[in-house]
Amino acid sequence: MKFIETVEELEDIYGQPNRTSVVKVADRVTRLYGRIIEASPFCAMATAGPEGLDCSPRGDLAGFVRIEDERTLLLPDRRGNNRIDSLRNIVRDPRIALMFLVPGSGNALRVNGKARISADPDLLKRFVVEGKAPRSVTVIGVEEIYFQCARAIIRAGLWDPDRFVDPGTLPTPGEITQSLAGGDFDGKAYDREWPERARTSMW
Repeated sequence: MKFIETVEELEDIYGQPNRTSVVKVADRVTRLYGRIIEASPFCAMATAGPEGLDCSPRGDLAGFVRIEDERTLLLPDRRGNNRIDSLRNIVRDPRIALMFLVPGSGNALRVNGKARISADPDLLKRFVVEGKAPRSVTVIGVEEIYFQCARAIIRAGLWDPDRFVDPGTLPTPGEITQSLAGGDFDGKAYDREWPERARTSMW
């Protein structure tokens, strides 16, 4: 198998981006881009660190990523698995990328920038939900923002109920964990207890 080794080889295959792909890029959160962020209940967050790359899902009530000003976004860190892979990365390498999705919309919104982590009590208070504050907030300095072509979401049929996969046909988290942990882990109990555990620890 032959691999492409240079940017020039890539450009020979793909050519140059069209005008729309270039002019849609902004260096700040414009009014229209802000409306998409405010409508989004989900984003994927990509970071890099000494151990490698991480891409982590982030989801909450729509508008959970707040626009502090046109060059600053605030992302609360809600309850999770405490691996804090993304946060470890940010502390050591501030580069960050976000991809926002809005259910029902074919477009994705991309943000690139630099991030820092804050546990300032006054900042955390601004993100209290059901009496619970996040343990930290990621403060993102926006350097680049633009919408992504809708073809991938259209091809995937991401929001088409007729193409939804029956969860019962997939391995469960309990089954996966038991297969890796061995006999000292009860996968069935984990799956059985998960819905109530999630309900009581959402925030």
